[in-house]
Amino acid sequence: MEGLLNEHHEAREAFTVKKEEPTLVPPEKETPKGLYFLSNLDQNIAVIVKTVYCYRAVEEKSEIKQALAKVLVDFYPFSGRLTISSEGKLIVDCTGEGALFVEAVAECEIEKLGDISQPDPSTLEKLVYDVPGAKNILEIPPLVAQVTRFKGGGFVLGLGVNHCMCDGLSAMEFVNSWAETARGLPLSLPPFLDRGLLKARPQPKIEFPHHEFAEIEDLSNLSLLYQNEGIIYQPFYFDPKKQTQLKKSVMKETPTLKNFTTFECLAALVWRARTKALQMKPNQQTKLLFAVDGRSKFDPPLPKGYFGNAIVLTYCLCNTEELTEKPLKLAVEMVHNAIQLVNDNYMRSAIDFFEVTRARPSLTATLLITAWNRLDFQSTNFGWGDPFQSGPVTLPADEVVLFLSDKKQEKGINVLLGLPATAMKTFQDLMQI
Repeated sequence: MEGLLNEHHEAREAFTVKKEEPTLVPPEKETPKGLYFLSNLDQNIAVIVKTVYCYRAVEEKSEIKQALAKVLVDFYPFSGRLTISSEGKLIVDCTGEGALFVEAVAECEIEKLGDISQPDPSTLEKLVYDVPGAKNILEIPPLVAQVTRFKGGGFVLGLGVNHCMCDGLSAMEFVNSWAETARGLPLSLPPFLDRGLLKARPQPKIEFPHHEFAEIEDLSNLSLLYQNEGIIYQPFYFDPKKQTQLKKSVMKETPTLKNFTTFECLAALVWRARTKALQMKPNQQTKLLFAVDGRSKFDPPLPKGYFGNAIVLTYCLCNTEELTEKPLKLAVEMVHNAIQLVNDNYMRSAIDFFEVTRARPSLTATLLITAWNRLDFQSTNFGWGDPFQSGPVTLPADEVVLFLSDKKQEKGINVLLGLPATAMKTFQDLMQI
C-alpha cells in the first residue's frame, strides 16, 4: 500500500498544467431571464461533480467553445448563477452570464495520465478548473469547462457541474447534446426544462418513514479511522462472467426466489465487504443508500429529456452483526426490497418530507452507491472520435462508491471506492468470489 501511495506521489510531482485566464461563454442567442425553479430532489445534492474526457485527436478549441455557446441556448439554466430563494432554497437566477471556460496546456504527453479507472485525484484535479477564492457553491458557476492540450497531441475536457442542476442521466444528455452540436447535428433529445412537475404538494403528505435521512451514532470511530490513515482508491472489475458467478452463488442460497439483478447482488456484496473491512462494531447500525431513477416510476412518467434530478434515494438499514454474520442473500433481499419500495407515492412522500423537514441524508456508518455504469459517457464524440477513457476525478465523499462502465467490455462494471489503507487489504480479500 505504501508503495502505491509513493508511486502516486511521484506522478503528481511531475505533472504540471498551465491555465490561461478563464472566459465566460454565454448562449449565442437571447435566452429567458428570471428565476428558475429547482425541485426538492435537486436541493440535497448541491456538490460539484468533476469528470474528465480524454481524446487522442488534435483539439480545436474554437469548435468546442462555439458549440458550447450554441447548446447553452437550449440548456440556458447552465448560463445562470445559483442563489437562495425567499423560501431559503437553491434556485437559479437566469442571468445569461454563461459557463466558465478555461484553456490550459499540460507540459507532458497524454499517456502520463495513465489509467484513470484508478483515479489519482491530485493529478486529475489539475484538469478541472477550481474557481479561486470561492467560499461556497453560490460563488461557482453551475458549469465550468477546461480544455487541456498535451504535448504531441491529445486533449482532455474537464467538467465541473453542480449536481443540483442535473443527475447523471441529465448530465450525460447535456454533454452528448454539446457533442452533437459540435458535429453540426441537431439535438437528438432536446431538454425538457420545467421542473415544476416535481413541486411539493400544497398539503405535504408523508406516507413513509424515510430512514434514508436517519442519523446514526458512530460507535465504531469510523471518522477517526479515515482521518488517521491515507485513503487508497482502487477499482474492482466485474466482467460478465464474474457477475454471473456472483448471481449464481446468491441463487444457490435462495433457489425458490426469482432471479436477482446484477446491481442487487453487487450492491449487497460491496456493502457487506466494506462493513467488514472497516471492522464496524456488531451493534453499530449501518445504512446503504442508493439512487433509483424515478423517470419511469412517476405517475405519469416524466417527459423524455427531463433536465434535472429525477433520482430518489432509497435505503437499507440494519445492525452490522445482522449484515455480516448472516448469508449474503439476506443483504441482497434488503437491496431488492429497497428498490421495490420506490413508486410514485414514495417519491412524492420524499419530496414532501424535505419540504417539511429540510433534512439532509446522514452519511455516518453509511455506504452511498452511485451507479454510472448505465450512463453512456464513453461515446461523447465532439468530432474527434470517442474518448479513449473518461471518468470521475475523485469520489465526492469517503462514503461513496461508484459503479462505472468499462470501455473494453460493454457489460463490465468497475466498482471504484476509497478506503483507509488497512481496510483496503481486507476488502480486496472479501471481494474474491
